[in-house]
Amino acid sequence: MQNDVIGVLTGFVPLLATVAAVLALLGLTNWVLRRHWRDDPSAQFRFQFIMLALTFAGGLTIIVALPITDALRGQLLSLIGILLSAAIALSSTTFIGNIMAGVMLRVMRNARPGDFITVADLTGRITEMDLLHTEIQTEFRDLVTVPNLYMVTQPMQVVRASGTIITAEVSLGYDVGHRRVVKLLREATHVAGLKDGFVQVRELGDFSIVYRVAGLLEDVKSLISARSRLREAMLDALHDGGIEIVSPNFMTTRALDPQRSVIPVTKRRQPAPARTQGEDVAFDKAEDAASVESLRKDLQKLEAALLAANGKAAVDTDDDARAALQTRRDALRARLAEAEALIRAKADDD
Repeated sequence: MQNDVIGVLTGFVPLLATVAAVLALLGLTNWVLRRHWRDDPSAQFRFQFIMLALTFAGGLTIIVALPITDALRGQLLSLIGILLSAAIALSSTTFIGNIMAGVMLRVMRNARPGDFITVADLTGRITEMDLLHTEIQTEFRDLVTVPNLYMVTQPMQVVRASGTIITAEVSLGYDVGHRRVVKLLREATHVAGLKDGFVQVRELGDFSIVYRVAGLLEDVKSLISARSRLREAMLDALHDGGIEIVSPNFMTTRALDPQRSVIPVTKRRQPAPARTQGEDVAFDKAEDAASVESLRKDLQKLEAALLAANGKAAVDTDDDARAALQTRRDALRARLAEAEALIRAKADDD
């Protein structure tokens, strides 16, 4: 009897040792990765993915170590395979679906922290891209958490860093010559700071003509303010040109002197006071994320250049040039650490 108990306990020794080893390995890996990436907020995605893969592998290892027959062990492994296949098949509406969508977003790299994006009816700048979700900061400074599955199943519009087209529309009566309107509106695009401005006639309505004004905005960080500036410039250009921006029914629904023009009285223009940009207030976190992302890209380029200089071409590379590269790399590392520390401090305050 005692020998039977000892035999049963002995059969569980490999299992207990395997469980202990798996838990120790997972704990050690968690500690090492957290310590290694504690100053890199963008590494959260890699950390979660690695821990998920190691946990799954550890579970399979424990099953293999179970003191059961080979037939039963094979059935358990087959069951896990079937469950995993079913989970992948149903991933469009499951937790695994968000993980797969997060991997897809990382592989495609269409959007990065700091970019302006529009997903369905949501518009804002990306602040974080995680394994399961993407955080977007709206123009009202709010942070919206969007599941990655939603990001890949909805049309996503990403504003290009090289520039985007800004548009605005206005409807004017048929009594105003379109050539004159086009000239004034094209001048408004230059006043608004847009490049390669153009005007299109979008609609010939029953009572008015719809014009679309457009131009290239190269500084996409001021996207929201640029739209407002364009409309302001359109108002000034049309009013200064003596063109009324009113409905054709205006004179028939409101008592007004026929000789009176509906244009504000023009005063001598004073230097415009410095105004706070809406983007400076709305996208503070997104701007920090964009700065960190830019620093990381510059650091990667410098490290690649330094690696090439220290490689097979090191004999032909000037020592002063390598020293300069190392100095720039160290300075970028310091700036990156400072920016990441500032983001963490702001996150703690929130």
